[in-house]
Amino acid sequence: MIRNITFLMVLSLLTFACNNKVKEKNEAADNPINQSKETVIPETSLPLSNLNLPPGFKIQVFAEGVDGARSMAMGDNGTLFVGTRNENTIYALQDLDNDFYAEKVMVLDTTLEVPNGVAFKDGALYVAEVSRLLRYPNIEEQLSNLPEPEVIYDDYPTEFHHGWKYIAFGPDDKLYVPVGAPCNICERTDEDERFATITRMDPDGSNREIYAKGVRNTVGFTWHPETGDLWFTDNGRDMLGDDIPPCELNRATEMGQHFGYPYCHGGTVKDPEFGDKFPCSDFISPVQPMGAHVAPLAVKFYRGDMFPEKYKDYAFVAEHGSWNRSSKVGYRISLVKLDGNEAVGYETFIDGWLDEEKQEAFGRPVDILFLKDGSMLISDDFGDAIYRVTYN
Repeated sequence: MIRNITFLMVLSLLTFACNNKVKEKNEAADNPINQSKETVIPETSLPLSNLNLPPGFKIQVFAEGVDGARSMAMGDNGTLFVGTRNENTIYALQDLDNDFYAEKVMVLDTTLEVPNGVAFKDGALYVAEVSRLLRYPNIEEQLSNLPEPEVIYDDYPTEFHHGWKYIAFGPDDKLYVPVGAPCNICERTDEDERFATITRMDPDGSNREIYAKGVRNTVGFTWHPETGDLWFTDNGRDMLGDDIPPCELNRATEMGQHFGYPYCHGGTVKDPEFGDKFPCSDFISPVQPMGAHVAPLAVKFYRGDMFPEKYKDYAFVAEHGSWNRSSKVGYRISLVKLDGNEAVGYETFIDGWLDEEKQEAFGRPVDILFLKDGSMLISDDFGDAIYRVTYN
């Protein structure tokens, strides 16, 4: 009798433990990649100790071996999609055990033409090539057997110069797609009115229209969480020296505004070739002129709860870094402090990817994405990695 009671008690305890384990596993599966828990920092060959962050912040590797990692988009089920520029590859990354490290890095396609831009909506992955837009419906259910994509638009210019595209869905459910200037400095809108613009369209590729003009090369934009205005970075022209013109952070408040290219740069610098045609006063000036040649790419507003309250609604910008300046600049995450719609400060948030003394870099920030727990992901197409920034 006693032996039977003991057996039943042990069996009951084992059943209770197993049920709890199943419950914990199911709860974790309901919220992949964004669980807040203590993270074991994985070993990395990247010299992250060289990076400088504000007190209380730390940075670690979220994924390595993502060659040429550029634009990022998060799927509904926690899959992180990553586009590339020169590698012609799109990736899918998965954090299988919710420890904020992507153990699984999948190559989805290596045959695309400069698939820099990725966006996610209604279960579908959108990918931007140079001249066309692709859609992969129900993508997270078909990662191991990628279907042929739907071509939703295939009539963009074919020029490779500034032909890579950043894409994102706006609060109006439109897909925004830039078309860069096909040159360092030129006036070619008479040839194709879409050059040096930001366009938008419906998710199925219909109703395409030009939203903003005079935009030389934007590779990052977002919308203000309160006003809904479009904020975008723009890379300034080259070959005017080390210190001019400034790169730009801009704000579009309505459709049809012109931001100066190729006539005026940074709101104040008259172009030596085209500047006599129109004065700078004819165009929308930047919210924040940035350093010359810093190559600003992603811009995102902070809305999470992990970082200190003072960072709410400030703009974080990934500065990819200069390529032809006599001494390199950029290679950092900068912070633009805002008071309403006005910029009141521009400072460094993270630097150290560039050794200024040796003029050598181990990373170049590209895109920024915030997870649901409030932490920040940063892609790096030079270090072939994605980092996660947290605050304790």
